[in-house]
Amino acid sequence: MDKRPDLQVILEALLGNTNVYFQPPNNVQMLYPSIVYQRDMYDVRHANDKVYRRQTRYQVTVIDRDPDSPVPDRIADLPLCSFDRFFIADNLNHSVFNLFF
Repeated sequence: MDKRPDLQVILEALLGNTNVYFQPPNNVQMLYPSIVYQRDMYDVRHANDKVYRRQTRYQVTVIDRDPDSPVPDRIADLPLCSFDRFFIADNLNHSVFNLFF
């Protein structure tokens, strides 16, 4: 069962708008503030030679012109979320998180 649409709804609620993009192509004109996310990896646990549990990790990037944006803190408060890094590109602040969902 694909839970990604549920994650989309949660991220839109945390951002306060619909500028949430899943693996956007290069030709998409994004509006800011925004969240870009993509599948990053799977955490797979095995038992009795079968997959017992598989959990998807997403890389979630908050992009905002405001360096003091409250959105990264909202993302950081999600369960199974960890901060990865921060960087500035094109005068936009990027906060990157790893989120198991």
